[in-house]
Amino acid sequence: VKIICDSLDSHWFCHGLRARKIQELQEHIVAAMAELEALDLGRGSEFVKGKVSVCDDLAWWYLDDRIGGICNHSSRAHMNSDLHRYLFASCFAEYYGRSPKILEFPTRLLPKHKNVRSGHFNDRFKVQLAMQPSTTITSHISKDGHYYIHYDPAQCRSLTVREAARLQTFPDNYFFEGNRTEQYAQVGNAVPPLLAREIASVVEKILKSI
Repeated sequence: VKIICDSLDSHWFCHGLRARKIQELQEHIVAAMAELEALDLGRGSEFVKGKVSVCDDLAWWYLDDRIGGICNHSSRAHMNSDLHRYLFASCFAEYYGRSPKILEFPTRLLPKHKNVRSGHFNDRFKVQLAMQPSTTITSHISKDGHYYIHYDPAQCRSLTVREAARLQTFPDNYFFEGNRTEQYAQVGNAVPPLLAREIASVVEKILKSI
């Protein structure tokens, strides 16, 4: 939390946003910081005990009351520079309703790549917007979480294995083995289970009709 709150004293916040004349976004970030500091959320763990919820339409598929919590739900340890980028990106997305392009980031938050302004990295950092379809979960999520930033600024992180698994329609009682990098790779390489189930259902009907 301290690392993130230090953003309020950093050059990108004090001068970068002011130079772009987006005071409203500055105020939005300040509000997000206050919420983050008040909540002081942890990083989760391999098992988080408690009640789990999901939309009613898919509860039958995802939930298993026998678990008593949720598995594979710990976040990555992010670099300080990425935490600042995630904070900016999630606040931008919440305020404008879209994920920022790379050149919309304050200059101080741009990655130190010589081709960063070439246009090839427009979506280098991508927020998965609330109440909208996610982007495709690929195995690249095992390398970094830049394309899978949580939409809530108070979270200030990328998606956990379980969150990515839910987007891939893995039920909550599917446990991913291995270290976290291997878990992400399993999620990204998989055919979405609910899609596979629907395809199998269609194939079954065809075979029975022959």
